Amino acid sequence: MIARIHGKIIEKGINYLIIDVGGVCYEVLLPACVMQRIDKNIGVDGAISLITYHYFQVEPSRSTPMLIGFLNEIEKEFFGVFITVSGIGPRAALKALNKPISLIAQAIDEADAEFLRSLPGIGQQRAKEIIAKLQNKVGKFGLIQDHKIKEAKEKIKDIEEEVLEVLTQLEYKKSEASLMIKKALERCPQLETTEDLLNEVYKQRRIHNK
Repeated sequence: MIARIHGKIIEKGINYLIIDVGGVCYEVLLPACVMQRIDKNIGVDGAISLITYHYFQVEPSRSTPMLIGFLNEIEKEFFGVFITVSGIGPRAALKALNKPISLIAQAIDEADAEFLRSLPGIGQQRAKEIIAKLQNKVGKFGLIQDHKIKEAKEKIKDIEEEVLEVLTQLEYKKSEASLMIKKALERCPQLETTEDLLNEVYKQRRIHNK
């Protein structure tokens, strides 16, 4: 049983990583709620450490070992609780968990079937079953601060788009403007407003032109 994995990322897909561990490469599947936060957890050497859920995907003619990765034990624990619902196996849970776990836990606790139905593969009946099985059992998962990370990333994305629009209006080529924005954020990743980002782009432009 593979419980943890640590190695260098050599390939990153939409919902998976290929991780090189001493020359042996493992495919690790990740729920979208984990993948959204993966970049901040990659080391400077390109390495990542993940907690893994190891199971076998059983099909009529074969049994395939699968690894699903998480950033911490609490995420893995929620995954384990989620798949106790009838009809939700590891594959279905992997697909369904595309929103922050804290928000999913909150929806379960508040019996918000509409929110749960917005998760991929979760219909009306399955949403009711999730609530019936897990309500009042997932409170601690609602304390995870993952939604704040997502909100911050979405805010930065909006700021980048606004600054890109301003720079293109100032007749910079889109490719040039994008590179300027990228360098500014690398220098000051905690910028919070469009004005702050524009000011940093301007400062770097002045330095470059000297």
